[in-house]
Amino acid sequence: MPERSGDWLAQAIRDLEKANMDRKWKYYEWACFTSQQAAEKAVKALFQYIHADAWGHSVSKLLKELPSEIVVLEELIEEAILLDRFYIPTRYPNGFDLGVPKDYFTRKDAERACNAAEEIIEFCKSKIH
Repeated sequence: MPERSGDWLAQAIRDLEKANMDRKWKYYEWACFTSQQAAEKAVKALFQYIHADAWGHSVSKLLKELPSEIVVLEELIEEAILLDRFYIPTRYPNGFDLGVPKDYFTRKDAERACNAAEEIIEFCKSKIH
């Protein structure tokens, strides 16, 4: 399989751009979900770069599965855990007893999600030469 870390990283960056647009336009649930997607793709870019397999959608799990020579600080894991929480309930009404996702995600959630994704993308970019 060809190494495509550049493609994965480029899409991660574009996803973060979209998340920031959704935040600006007050689609906070989508800003949160797309931030999670951006971070996931950035970490998968790093896996591609080191020629390793990455499975699943949990950003924190993926970061923890990186080889030990890639030091991931606990603060970055915590940012990933925040993003992991946005994978499903941001998209499906049955994630809550009533209402729809737009009722449960705020500007602050979207800001935190975008910032967390940006930190993870920057971390991954710093490891990909």
